[in-house]
Formats: sequence, C-alpha cells, structure tokens
Amino acid sequence: GFIRELAVFVGFDGAAMAAVRASAPAVLKHGDALTAAVYEHFLKFPHSARFFLGADGAPDRTRIERRRHSLGRWLRESAEAALTHDFAYYLLGVGIAHSHREFGPGGKVPPQLMVATMSVTQSALADVLKAEMPVDAAYDAAVAWDKLLPIHLNVFLVWYFLPAA
Repeated sequence: GFIRELAVFVGFDGAAMAAVRASAPAVLKHGDALTAAVYEHFLKFPHSARFFLGADGAPDRTRIERRRHSLGRWLRESAEAALTHDFAYYLLGVGIAHSHREFGPGGKVPPQLMVATMSVTQSALADVLKAEMPVDAAYDAAVAWDKLLPIHLNVFLVWYFLPAA
C-alpha cells in the first residue's frame, strides 16, 4: 500500500529498520528531553505557541504535558520502526487530530507547522544519536530516521489534501 510504496521510494529497507531499532534505547532514554525540547521550541514562536496557551495567554502546562505524552507515545512507537496496518491507522489518527481540529486554542494546525516540526524532531534526534552512539552507528541511525520520519509525515498530511466534505 501507500506506506510500503513510500518506504521503497525513500529506501527504508530492512537495514534502515534495524538501525532505527538499534537506536531505540538511546532515543527513548532521552524521550522526555526530546518531547520537552519540541514543546519549548513551539512556545518560542507566536504562530506555534498559540496552540498551547491558556485563556490568560500563559503556557497551559497541563495541556503541554498531555501533548508531550502523546509525542512520547509516537516516539516509542516510531522507535519500533514497524510499518504495519495498525501503525498506519495510528498515524492517520494523528493526522486527523492535527488537520481537523476545529476546537481548542489555535484551531487546526497548519501543514507547514507539521513539516517544520518534523524537521525540529529530526535535528533533536540527530543530536541524541551523536551523543549516545558510536559515530558510524549514529550516522546509520540518523539516516534511517531521516527516511522513516518523512513516511510518517506523508501519512500525517494526507488529511490536509483531501477535498472538503
């Protein structure tokens, strides 16, 4: 299907899958720091901070913690590097949650923030891999994650391009 075709196109093969899985202990060791860094990054910019502010204009720390938990789950699931039907549906659900959110602070998340967030995530992952793994293994893992994350991003963005009902 769609995800397998993307995997073949970007070269996410068995070796890449193994490299992501081999990096999982390092990545998950820093999971809390990674998710905190992403959300702190959001708060630096008004166009992304608006999704995480309370009525008083201050960061809604409860909301941010819930979102960090969700991002942590995605990170854990991603570290398994599985491209199963169940995981595809999970990714589609994440995409719907961001593309069709007409309630809460900020409203619908613009697709350009989805793309930019993936870039921020890729950079943060590369930093962790560099710090935690031998150079060659870190390089292989970073390349593998750089193949896997655009597959996820494509699934997240599907909902943005469907015609309105």
